[in-house]
Amino acid sequence: MNQFKWYAVYTYPRHEKKVLEQLVLREIESFLPCYRALHQWRNGCKVEVQLPLFPGYLFVRIRLHDQLRVLQVPKLVNLIGFGGSPVAVPTKDIEALRAILSVLRAEPHPFLKAGDRVRIKSGCLAGIEGILLRKTTGFRFILNVDLIMQAASLEVGADDVEPIAFVSHSSPQSQASSILGVS
Repeated sequence: MNQFKWYAVYTYPRHEKKVLEQLVLREIESFLPCYRALHQWRNGCKVEVQLPLFPGYLFVRIRLHDQLRVLQVPKLVNLIGFGGSPVAVPTKDIEALRAILSVLRAEPHPFLKAGDRVRIKSGCLAGIEGILLRKTTGFRFILNVDLIMQAASLEVGADDVEPIAFVSHSSPQSQASSILGVS
């Protein structure tokens, strides 16, 4: 097909802006979603910087048969796809991302999906592990006590959980396992 579509591309680590410059020089429509962060240098100076929202990734709008022009860009690794074929990102997703970034403050967050094991990072429940059941407007942490087959539920903030690697349920902590869900 000769239709222009959006594709995600993967870059060398910390080379997103250099790749973007090269794409612009080659007149390839591209989009690097960024967010603002306050960084403090070793000398104590605080500076606001723009960082990629999705480290290592940016988006290009091309015809699929033009992918070679993109792949020739230095420090660009590949177009993202499955089975060796690039997969287009829906235009509505790019438009929504642009619209959101134009009016709201965004920042990166670990990708979480249903079934991921997570750990509470802070507060009185720090270290308690669970499973993310679903996400919508907020998080709900459910503590299951297997021995008595009862559970308790409480709300936690998205910044209070982090993804963890799968751990076998044979550990002593599994006697009071927890499940993370959303209200």
